[in-house]
Amino acid sequence: METTTIQLKEGTLSRLKYFKDYSKESYDEILNKLINLLEEEELTEFAIKKINLGLKDIQEGRVVSLESYAKKRGLHLK
Repeated sequence: METTTIQLKEGTLSRLKYFKDYSKESYDEILNKLINLLEEEELTEFAIKKINLGLKDIQEGRVVSLESYAKKRGLHLK
């Protein structure tokens, strides 16, 4: 595996150390873990479109309360 050296401020290094799950975890592993978390949090255009459609349904009253839905289906909520 090819490696490279990057320059970090001491404070940045300390912050990275906070994310270690175990003492031998490399900074490469930590950075990849953080990058993966950021990528997972990104919303796709499809998801954003669906969220906006859902918000429009709410604004235009095309929704049913959970209680109403459960009652109609004969379900009992706690």
